[in-house]
Amino acid sequence: MFEVTPENALDYLRERGHLPEGPATVQWLAWGVSNVVLRVQPAEGPAFVVKQSREQLRTKADWFSRLDRIWREMDVMGALAPLLPAGSVPRILFEDRENYLFGMEAIDASHVVWKQELLEGTADAMVAETAGRILADIHRTTFESEDLQPRLGDREVFDQLRLDPFYRRVASVHSDLRQPLERLIHETLSRTDCVVHADFSPKNLLIVRDGGTLKQLALVDYETGHYGDPAFDLGFFFSHLLLKVVRQREHGKPYADLARTAWHHYRTGVAPLAESDAFAPDTLDSRALAHLGGCMIARIDGKSPVDYLAEAAQQHRARVFARGLLLDPPERFEEAFDRLEATPVE
Repeated sequence: MFEVTPENALDYLRERGHLPEGPATVQWLAWGVSNVVLRVQPAEGPAFVVKQSREQLRTKADWFSRLDRIWREMDVMGALAPLLPAGSVPRILFEDRENYLFGMEAIDASHVVWKQELLEGTADAMVAETAGRILADIHRTTFESEDLQPRLGDREVFDQLRLDPFYRRVASVHSDLRQPLERLIHETLSRTDCVVHADFSPKNLLIVRDGGTLKQLALVDYETGHYGDPAFDLGFFFSHLLLKVVRQREHGKPYADLARTAWHHYRTGVAPLAESDAFAPDTLDSRALAHLGGCMIARIDGKSPVDYLAEAAQQHRARVFARGLLLDPPERFEEAFDRLEATPVE
C-alpha cells in the first residue's frame, strides 16, 4: 500500500488525476488516532479532504484494526447522506481501493471542531440541540431497515475499535466490573435495531457559523458505523459531554445543561419509535446508562484515555461516577446528569 503523507500527497493526487497542476497546500487534520486525514487546498477551486486507513492506531498501547474499515465508512456515509440534513455528511469525491483511500468534500475552512470549543469554555446550546437531533435522525430513519441491516451487519471493526479497547480493557483492570461489562458486550452484539455511528462525539462534529449563528453542523468519521444498538451511541456521545463537566470541576453546570439539551432533542426525535422494544424509554434508558458508565470509565482506564483529564482527582471523580452507573444505575438516563453534578469535586 502506498502511504500518503503531507509530503507526497500532491504528487500522488496529480498522478491520479484528482488535482490539476499548479500551486496547492496540504494540511494535516487532527481527526482521531486511526487514520491519516489531509486537507488539500488548490490555488483555484474548492478544498477537499483525503482520508487513508492505517492498520496500527496512534496510541501508547498496541491497537490494530482492519484496513478495509475505510470502505465501511464510505458505505455508512452513502447510506446516511440522503437521510440527514443537507451538509451533515460530506460528499464523497473519489476512491482508491488499492491504497485504502478516498477523497471527500471539505467543510468550510472557518469551521471549528466542537471538542475544541468545549475545551476553550464555550457551551453553545444550539450545537447540543442540533447534535441531539442529528443522532435521533440517524437512529429513527434507519430503524428496522431491511436494506441496511445486511449491508452494515458486520461488527468486527466495531469490536476492534470499541468493545475490545473499551469494555474488555476496563474489565481486565477492574475485576468487579467484569460481569456487568461482559453482559453489556453480549447484549450489544445481540441487537440489530438501526445504524449506529459509534464515534458520535464532539471531535467529529464540525461547526460552521455565519455571523455567530449556527449555519452547519457536519458529522465525520464513520468507520465504526454498523447496524446495532442505538444505546451505544448514547453512552459514547454523552460520556464526552459529561467528561467536560468533570474537567470544569465546580464550573461544570453549563456542560451538564448541554447534555440535558441534547438528550431532550434526541428523545423528541425518536419519540415516534417509543412503542418499539429498541426505543421504549425504560429499556433504552437502562441500556444507555450502562454504555455511559462503560464508555466514561474507558476514557480513563481503556486503551484511548482522553487527553484533558490529567489530574488524579478528576480521574477519580469520573471513575466513581462511571462505576456507579454500572453497579447501581438510576432509573432514568437524565438522572445521571444530576448524579454527576452531585459527585464531590476534590
